[in-house]
Amino acid sequence: MLYNPLDKKRVTCELCAHRCVLADGQFGLCGVRQNIDGVLYTQVFEEAIAAHIDPIEKKPFFHFLPGTKSLSIATIGCNFRCPFCQNWEISQTRLTEEKSEVKGSYLPVKEVVRQALRHDCASISYTYTEPTIFFEYAYETARLAKESGLRNNFVTNGYMTAKALRTIQPYLDAANVDLKFFREESYQKICKARLQPVLESIRKMRELGIWVEVTTLVIPGLNDSEEELRDIARFLAEVDKNIPWHLSRFHPDYEYLEAPPTPVSTLKKAREIGQAEGLRYVYLGNVWGEGEDTYCPNCGELIIAREGFWVKSNRLQDGHCPKCGQSIAGVFG
Repeated sequence: MLYNPLDKKRVTCELCAHRCVLADGQFGLCGVRQNIDGVLYTQVFEEAIAAHIDPIEKKPFFHFLPGTKSLSIATIGCNFRCPFCQNWEISQTRLTEEKSEVKGSYLPVKEVVRQALRHDCASISYTYTEPTIFFEYAYETARLAKESGLRNNFVTNGYMTAKALRTIQPYLDAANVDLKFFREESYQKICKARLQPVLESIRKMRELGIWVEVTTLVIPGLNDSEEELRDIARFLAEVDKNIPWHLSRFHPDYEYLEAPPTPVSTLKKAREIGQAEGLRYVYLGNVWGEGEDTYCPNCGELIIAREGFWVKSNRLQDGHCPKCGQSIAGVFG
């Protein structure tokens, strides 16, 4: 799906914002999409590298079906090169013309949906790696899931094209977008990508009616300045003040080992910045037992109490605060 043929058996991929132009035999930057004789093929369709039952809060989603289970699936590959990736063993595995053996296990679309229903999941999460790059697998699964009464969500870097978003929009209920930086040079140098397409995706998702939550991994020395955090918060508030912002604590991993774990005080300051810029729901992540609860933005009443990935109590009343009646933004049905 989503490519255009060119001359001399070349193709251009229209799936993500890299828009790779590929010669015959060549793989895209994602490492899973290959031009074969002038036709672009996915090499990971129904080839799952991971499939697990997770609490939806682990994605993290705090305003999308809280307290429910989600079947999470992924394939190998990614269109980013983040040196701090926590799932690098699978996301940074890529196929080449010389190394074309697909790593994964056959997991057909129907079986994904069947397992989700069997385990009483409320949704299917396309996660762990970048769901955009296994788009056909996600698309066919999401379509069948929707017919079966399940919801669908992406945990994504947001680097897909508007065409890809419009294509999956009828079946995609929610997305948690990693907004890693708010500096173009950081995206280019560190992720080998660009900032603007991510911002455009966040806006486009909200325009299309997809529920959006945003996660920023706060990394000491890279994106933890008050100025950059404020720029992120202002952008999100401009799009929609109801977008939940998850501020996640960094731990050294993969190739980026020089920075220490994020001080909790930095995350708390970032939360204050987000709230000062008008965001109604700001959370701390990777900090057990702190900054996880949902409060009414009007009266301050505790609405949803959490501990780690688990909901301890949920006092929502038809999506409203039980004390003052304020509507709490999200997908709760």
